[in-house]
Amino acid sequence: MAAIPHAHDDAHAHAHEHGREMSLGKFLTTYVFSFDHKVIGLQFLFSTLIWFSVGGLLALGVRWQLAWPWTKMPIVGDLFFSSTGGQISPEFYTMLFTMHASIMIFFVIIPILAGAFGNFLIPLMIGAEDMAFPVLNMMSYWFMWPAFLCMIASFFVEGGASAAGWTGYPPLSSVHSAAPASHTGQTLWVMGLIFVGVSSMMGSVNYMTTIIQMRAPGMTMFRMPMTIWGMFITAILQAFALPVLTAALFMQLMDRTIGTSYFIPEGLIVNGAPAGSGGGQPLLWQHLFWFYSHPAVYIMILPAMGMVSDMISTFARKPLFGYKPMIYSIAGIAGLGFIVWGHHMFMSGMSPWLGTTFMVSTIMIALPSAIKVFNWLATIWAARIQYTTAMLFALSFVSLFIIGGLSGIFMAATPVDIFIHDTYFIVAHIHYVLFGGSAMGIFGGIYFWFPKMFGRMMNEFWGKVHFFLTFIFFNGTFYPMHILGAAGFPRRLADPYHYETFQHLLPMNQFITVCAIGMGASQIILAANMIYSLLKGPKCGRNPWHANSLEWTAPSPPGHGNFDFQPVVYRGPYEYASPLVDDDYFPQTRPPVEGEDKLAHH
Repeated sequence: MAAIPHAHDDAHAHAHEHGREMSLGKFLTTYVFSFDHKVIGLQFLFSTLIWFSVGGLLALGVRWQLAWPWTKMPIVGDLFFSSTGGQISPEFYTMLFTMHASIMIFFVIIPILAGAFGNFLIPLMIGAEDMAFPVLNMMSYWFMWPAFLCMIASFFVEGGASAAGWTGYPPLSSVHSAAPASHTGQTLWVMGLIFVGVSSMMGSVNYMTTIIQMRAPGMTMFRMPMTIWGMFITAILQAFALPVLTAALFMQLMDRTIGTSYFIPEGLIVNGAPAGSGGGQPLLWQHLFWFYSHPAVYIMILPAMGMVSDMISTFARKPLFGYKPMIYSIAGIAGLGFIVWGHHMFMSGMSPWLGTTFMVSTIMIALPSAIKVFNWLATIWAARIQYTTAMLFALSFVSLFIIGGLSGIFMAATPVDIFIHDTYFIVAHIHYVLFGGSAMGIFGGIYFWFPKMFGRMMNEFWGKVHFFLTFIFFNGTFYPMHILGAAGFPRRLADPYHYETFQHLLPMNQFITVCAIGMGASQIILAANMIYSLLKGPKCGRNPWHANSLEWTAPSPPGHGNFDFQPVVYRGPYEYASPLVDDDYFPQTRPPVEGEDKLAHH
């Protein structure tokens, strides 16, 4: 058009409109329905961070009720419970803790580790251009949206969202939808989890294929960073465990919608009418659910273990101690995780011999976990530690994971578990593992890989403020729960103070709630830091941390195809403080130097 100065104005307008349409299409294919693993990883990241805020607000509702029972919640009370004077009803309290746990586990921890970091990092860290199946990768994200919509809709249907606990135990969760006691929210919960499961299975197939088939030249399995090993073994766990949960969810969906009785026992009466044809087994759901959901505990922690290993080695400026034992310990944790699901069912009346088998195999998981802890400690021993925000979160991961792991050994013992099973000791344990462990690893990973994701540095001062406030308030929130649990304080009750035995524990619950509000408010610093750094953060080069693994040799942020050269790998990812080079790091792509083969053989 520029070559024809006298063209008609309408033609100019048509060309301009056509160019705008093309730019809109390019925007959609580049940033929305993208096949690029990096964009999909960032889509997972921002989606899960939004759900993280939702799940946190639900938890604050639980804490408000336990600290100031049957009192009006400020602002939120008028919005949601105006009919009850702004107070939380017992039914809504049950919904709060059910949806808090469901969202945090299925919509935050699992998809942010496997979906966000897995998608962004796997091709970059193994030297690949993209995932093995880009279309399947895109679908793995967009299959989360029906799950998002189901969960959102469940809050607004008659009867409210699911209130059967995040474990969805029948018969409470499985009665036929025609029964008066049932409601649509539980059905939407089941459908949402089905979509999450399909999404995760798509991702696991992609991750395994990519890692096995698409590594760069020289990238042997034992030259892969621990982050990739964590993602790889997690993908194997998902591939084997998720079909079991998905099948169980379909069975529960049919129990609720078409009147089957997989989990509904004979003779169950709801509001004076039979709940179903009967003949089902409620305990069958527990076996199927925990066969997935115990390995899911490791799906939520193994990627974080790998990420923390990379951060600790990088900022200790030392090789990771015991690289191969670390890999074997991750594999051992995953393998044992498949045979210990019954420790969630010690209260179900199982045979003492069977219970003992589950107890011993559960306690054995402490061995590979201890290997990892001692190897992390050996890595930082006598090191020149750089106390970046990412390193502080990584070190807090180790310390808090120790507390969570030790409390897990208590619960693995059948006679102890029978006493503490329905107490706040369980709540303390799971949050030390999943918030003190997984979430601290996630926060560290955000600060560590943010420069690679966006080409800009996050603010270290505010990052450290975020760390210290989160660390202090976290321990103030969850450590006293061990004391509550030892005193027998029950979980899942809206008003435990109805029993005189627990009235003296009210001040401790009020302290916990104040700390929980502080912990939630501290995350505003992370959000503000991320947004400001995206727009105004100082630009960085390819390798701001002087790290060794492949992703730091790509541009920041990486373009389409990731690398502007063909990466060739010559050594492992942890060659820090090598005597062969003057620098304190030795990247995997740097050509060999004289004497390297002899030193490696030695």
